[in-house]
Amino acid sequence: MTSIPDATERARALRAVPAATRAAAPSRAAAVTALPAVADLRTRTTGSAGFADADAPEASPDLLVRTVEIPDVGDLLALLPSADPATTFSWVRRGEGIVGWGAALRLRTSGPDRIRAADQAWARTAGRLHVLDEVRLPGSGAVAFGSFAFSPHSAAGGVLVVPGTIVGRREGRSWLTTVHPVGEPPARGAHLPAPAPVGAPGAVTYRDGALSPAAWRSAVAGVVWRIRAGEVAKVVMARDVVARAAAPLDVRHLLGRLAADYPACWTFAVDHLVGATPELLVRREKGLAACRVLAGTIERTGDDAADLRRAAELARSSKDLEEHELAVASLVRALRPYCASINVPDAPFVLHLPNVMHLASDVTGAVDAALGHPSTYLSHAGGGNGPSSLALAAALHPTAAVGGTPTGVATAILASAEQMDRGRYAGPVGWIGADGDGEWGIGLRSGELSAGDPHEVRLFAGCGVVAASDPDAELAETEAKLRPMREALGG
Repeated sequence: MTSIPDATERARALRAVPAATRAAAPSRAAAVTALPAVADLRTRTTGSAGFADADAPEASPDLLVRTVEIPDVGDLLALLPSADPATTFSWVRRGEGIVGWGAALRLRTSGPDRIRAADQAWARTAGRLHVLDEVRLPGSGAVAFGSFAFSPHSAAGGVLVVPGTIVGRREGRSWLTTVHPVGEPPARGAHLPAPAPVGAPGAVTYRDGALSPAAWRSAVAGVVWRIRAGEVAKVVMARDVVARAAAPLDVRHLLGRLAADYPACWTFAVDHLVGATPELLVRREKGLAACRVLAGTIERTGDDAADLRRAAELARSSKDLEEHELAVASLVRALRPYCASINVPDAPFVLHLPNVMHLASDVTGAVDAALGHPSTYLSHAGGGNGPSSLALAAALHPTAAVGGTPTGVATAILASAEQMDRGRYAGPVGWIGADGDGEWGIGLRSGELSAGDPHEVRLFAGCGVVAASDPDAELAETEAKLRPMREALGG
């Protein structure tokens, strides 16, 4: 990574970027709009002058990335300026995280190596960035948001996007990151404008996706038969539903509702994919990898006493415990080659969400910098190298929690039984920094906003099928998991 003071020209470019004010402001809106001479990069979308929409980092310009601390911004999602799902980005949990808009750089990949190719492309791109980071917290400095297709055969492929503007909030601190080509400093006197009003979807209607409920139950019954015949241990079956709104869909409306109703989940938006996932595929921070595995689900009733009894039933359910054990074992096998040590809980805990309860296990590992995996970055500690967060995500995906066990057989079965392309549903979604640290969730409880029709969004939900599964119960579980997106739409 190039240091700004290394070149006189870049020093002049840096001096042309005025520092953001740190003075106290009477309100969040006043604090943000008070920032002097900060470029409004919101209008600098992909393909506009000075920015690249590239499949290879060699096609990109040298970019200047500057992060400055700003007064507390409060609600991050309230800062998002427009409804455009192609240039609106979010990774927020419990009021902390990062949001962004615009597209300073977009890297696309496809095929079986789509995730590793994106990781390698980002490593090369990061080496060309000129970064001045005054904050130095996870999510500050150079950041790319990304999402990737579940299947290597999907036309959805993968994407990493560096927004033109990023705002973050963590540990009581807020920051602003701006990205622009070296030699093209932000326009003087520009400010972050007030966001456009958030639009409501109006009346929403639903239609079946690839399969009707009856056809999907029949498909599940066929999968159960194959499991009992010994072909496979577990298959995760998903289904889709298409929602159509009276008004054009505003991604910010969905994000706001999801974050309010599911604060313990990671509320995300990347390249038309939006949702609130409870499942962390992997976080890498300062040499530590952390994963949250969810497998085994029971619907909530809304009655606290009844839900406590149902939670106890879930914790004792042999069917759900088997499903969970398979998911954890699959993740540990995939993570072990990258870690010097791994900590696996003796038993799962019950994660309570507003719509369902899950069996959950938090697995952690010390990333082994000495292994010298191909995609490596400077780490925060000891000057060593190690696999990036995205390299770890590539190694882990697909987990048994979203594919099945054994993975190859299970994913082949689900592809035939579901009769649909999942797109980026159940694929990795999150962000990566220039040092390789980052957070990647699994794109669950999500929908894909149509790129061709602003009124439509395709919703997804899935469940793990094992030998003891009942098709009617599995359909009911998918309906419970569709509830977050239905409620976000206002249904």
